[in-house]
Amino acid sequence: MNKTEHGACGVEQINANAGDVSVQAAPLSRRTVLLSGLAAAGAGLMPAFSAAQTAGEELTALTLAEAARRVRAQEVSPVDLTHACLARIERLNPALNAFITVAAEQALAAAQRAEGEIRAGNWKGPLHGIPFALKDIMDTAGIRTTGASELFENRVPTDDSEVARRLKEAGGVLLGKLNLNEFAYGGSATATHFGTMHNPWNLDHATGGSSGGSAVAIAADLCFGTLGTDTAGSVRMPASQCGIVGLKPTYGRVSTRGVMMLSWTLDHVGPMCKSVEDVALMLNLIAGYDPLEPTSSREAVPDYTRALGMNTAGLRLGIAREGFFENLDPEVESALNQAIEVLRSLTASTRELRLPAATSGARLWGPEAYAYHAPYFTVSPEKYQPSTRAALERYANAPALDYVQARREVDLLRQSIGSVFADVDLLIAPVMRTPAPLLSEGGGGGVSANAAAFDVFGLPAISVPCGFTREGLPIGIQIIGAHFDETRVLALAAAYEQQTQWRQSRRPAL
Repeated sequence: MNKTEHGACGVEQINANAGDVSVQAAPLSRRTVLLSGLAAAGAGLMPAFSAAQTAGEELTALTLAEAARRVRAQEVSPVDLTHACLARIERLNPALNAFITVAAEQALAAAQRAEGEIRAGNWKGPLHGIPFALKDIMDTAGIRTTGASELFENRVPTDDSEVARRLKEAGGVLLGKLNLNEFAYGGSATATHFGTMHNPWNLDHATGGSSGGSAVAIAADLCFGTLGTDTAGSVRMPASQCGIVGLKPTYGRVSTRGVMMLSWTLDHVGPMCKSVEDVALMLNLIAGYDPLEPTSSREAVPDYTRALGMNTAGLRLGIAREGFFENLDPEVESALNQAIEVLRSLTASTRELRLPAATSGARLWGPEAYAYHAPYFTVSPEKYQPSTRAALERYANAPALDYVQARREVDLLRQSIGSVFADVDLLIAPVMRTPAPLLSEGGGGGVSANAAAFDVFGLPAISVPCGFTREGLPIGIQIIGAHFDETRVLALAAAYEQQTQWRQSRRPAL
């Protein structure tokens, strides 16, 4: 294998032999070719792990759930899937810049182990043998974790983050680490030591941030699942702008241990995938109590896949218009109004309501970020991106009284927000007020107040695709639930996805 460096972006790429797996662009509907492959398997024409039979399909177009079913049935090999992803990354990453590090050798070794285990009848579950990737602030033993910063450009952890450990233990194949706004501080995904990320739907447009690389990797079919972090919208904003599904779970639902911190009070880790089913599968694996993480909750973890067939006809929806629907781009407003009509048809009732103001976020994440970075920032401030440096400097001398008051406000809001759900089961709001902006106009570096509020509340919230602009840029809608009610959030998101099939109807022309 040849290892090469890609220019000033510093993106480590490892060229892998992709065998005969096709990586050409898929047609608008990928179902025909997939169903023909399954029919062949059912007729006994496809031997176990036959690369020849899958060579004509674009394996990377499968959802995680589809790939998992085929791997379990031994209709496709984890090695074939991994080769297909590596070949697609090699072809597209120079333009998209989603990956900082591609760990091809480790991935292929893990795929070969998974194939042997599955052949021997030791299938571990839906992620077994499935290629995934992680945002590059999640520690991975033996694979560098940079935070997209010059400061940690060559940092290689000795231990996995808790989420990485769980996904590896489930048999997942880690392809590498994904680009982001430096240290997850900012919403543009342009402030990174490893170069700007580009939206797969239009390379001239931003991805949203900070989990921009994670959203790009899913939208461009470079992997089957990934994780992002969300402090002020950093899972949902890029999910909306890149046309994928992104879930921020309840605060404390998923361990943040081993994840570079932005705000102890507001940080969440959540799955970013092609479908709601995929998100549910990944959440099953990463949710649950971590005794070594102080913010981790002991709340029981259900099987989230049971939400997928749940009847939503009895659900009551609350539409948070005030504070969330103002100043919408006309195309975003039109898409949201159409989405709300579909959601009305799937549920029992809708009513408009007013949510309490949640303005204390920046007063928390600023001082907490500075506290985390102070040992490095006071020594090497020049190694931070200009926007990160400016943000940290702004909070270097934040008043303690203001921070304490903000922390108290968040505690009170998280306690009182439950009363909103006495009359409704779920909330509906836009994720972003505009489509993905042009990179030439700065890439939209601010956070979305629509998204940040639900980090302050600590509520579970999902972004699902709800349409496209005339220029073909994705638009997302947000579904929010009560604390630890991810099940109903996923249920309505899945029902809406099935009814509309926005993601399935088209694909970036890459």
